[in-house]
Amino acid sequence: MNKNDLIVHVADETDLSKADATKAVESVFETITAALKKGGEVRLVGFGTFSVAKRAASEGRNPRTGEKIEIPASRQAKFKAGKALKDALN
Repeated sequence: MNKNDLIVHVADETDLSKADATKAVESVFETITAALKKGGEVRLVGFGTFSVAKRAASEGRNPRTGEKIEIPASRQAKFKAGKALKDALN
């Protein structure tokens, strides 16, 4: 399922127009992104938790040349599935 499929599904399930469903889905994504940018986390009980993990700087190698390169520190989005989601999949 891609983003457009999700929007169509939300529109069908909620009797919203596709434009309104698009606004709703975009708003959810923007809200989660804003919370993660601030270093917070988003807990959706039963579904899961979005959080930010810090990756330390490291040294890697260019696969083509074998040359050493520095990989800068970064922040990565993480998702941990909640119990209800895990149970639904198993």
